[in-house]
Amino acid sequence: MTQPIVVGFDGSQSSRQALTWAGQEAAIRAAPLHIVHALPPWSPDVLLAPEATGWDADAEAAAREQLGQAEAHVRAGRPQSQVTTGVVSGPAGEVLVQAGEGAQLIVVGSRGHGRFAELLLGSVSLHVATRASCPVAVVRQPPAVGHGVVVVGVTGQSGQETLLDLAFQEAALRRATLRAVHAWTHPGTITPWTVEPVVYDVEVVGQDEALRLAQVLAGWRDRFPDVEVVQQVVHEHPAKALVRASAEADVVVVAASHGATRAVLLGGTTHAVLHHARAPVLVVRG
Repeated sequence: MTQPIVVGFDGSQSSRQALTWAGQEAAIRAAPLHIVHALPPWSPDVLLAPEATGWDADAEAAAREQLGQAEAHVRAGRPQSQVTTGVVSGPAGEVLVQAGEGAQLIVVGSRGHGRFAELLLGSVSLHVATRASCPVAVVRQPPAVGHGVVVVGVTGQSGQETLLDLAFQEAALRRATLRAVHAWTHPGTITPWTVEPVVYDVEVVGQDEALRLAQVLAGWRDRFPDVEVVQQVVHEHPAKALVRASAEADVVVVAASHGATRAVLLGGTTHAVLHHARAPVLVVRG
């Protein structure tokens, strides 16, 4: 059975955008779609009535009504879609992480109905992006039109195999061009003890960085011969370059990394892209 796509839905505008995008992804991948609504396991009524158990029945009824509308929205354009729904008690972030075990993708909006909904990226999105066992798509705003482009940020260093594998798979799945963006701000050191030059020729360093990128991508081109690859080497901060590239992308693929304690971390570049990208961002553990 094809692994499902899981999407979080709370009725907010952001979750509606995520739902629409998730439905499109399910169609592209011929995958089942599971829509999840997280319901807090307590309410003021429960606190005032210790003998009560479970959650607020009215809240559950409202949640199931929302899910019914969400399912109808997905099926409206694709009647044959495999869609299931579920109301689960617990914190939204953890509910989605658990629902995503065994899924091929979790889709979340950038923010929901929380107290700080005006923030660019909500706590639930960050929680899922750093703790899910599968790739996570954060949808700030779906592209108005299809660009036929998948963007991936490439550092040129080792340890990006998982990121590149997913990026090439996404491009192949969409029959899209893969734009590999390599941004640099200073000449990279060859060895840990190499001293970085104070003065350097931008054009010469740019050529060296382009060669490094080509070498990184060479083997992947052989594995995915049908994927058209465009290399983009720019002299600017990686986050700025990726956010700029996102304006003409269907999805941007970035990596999370493991820290010293094995916790998953979002680096500064990934954080910035999640907050400001103009296309859905796909986060994969690197």
